[in-house]
Amino acid sequence: MDVPNPLMHQGHRLLQIGVTLLLFTSFEGFAIPLFTVPLLGRSAHSLSALLAVILIALGLSWPRLNLGRAASWIAFWLLIYSGLAITAAFLIAGIWGAGKSTMPLAGAPMGTPLQEFVITVVAYSSAPTGITAFALILWGLRIGTHEPTASI
Repeated sequence: MDVPNPLMHQGHRLLQIGVTLLLFTSFEGFAIPLFTVPLLGRSAHSLSALLAVILIALGLSWPRLNLGRAASWIAFWLLIYSGLAITAAFLIAGIWGAGKSTMPLAGAPMGTPLQEFVITVVAYSSAPTGITAFALILWGLRIGTHEPTASI
């Protein structure tokens, strides 16, 4: 498949990742009772479903972004990382039965200092990357000279 437009290619990848997350969240739902903290397993389940919908929606609109190659590449990878990092933090917390220092409202108990550190680093690393990705996406949605590849 020849993809001359990197935005179309990235949009297609976002769709694939979004649908893969829907498949993941479908199976992960069966595992919720097996988590050390099932409430955190349910949170990870809901979060991965939300991320899937966001990625599918952004994948459909990605080719319309008015971004250069470098900016679209940065936005794409930061978006993927931020979504998967926060989902991983909840999965790790639910499996380990830890994370109170980072997510006390989610019902997480206190883990070992190493567990709490890992969960905190993974969870907090998603914020600046996500904010940067969404700022670039918002910038890419500005009206400019970019013409969409297909009319609606």
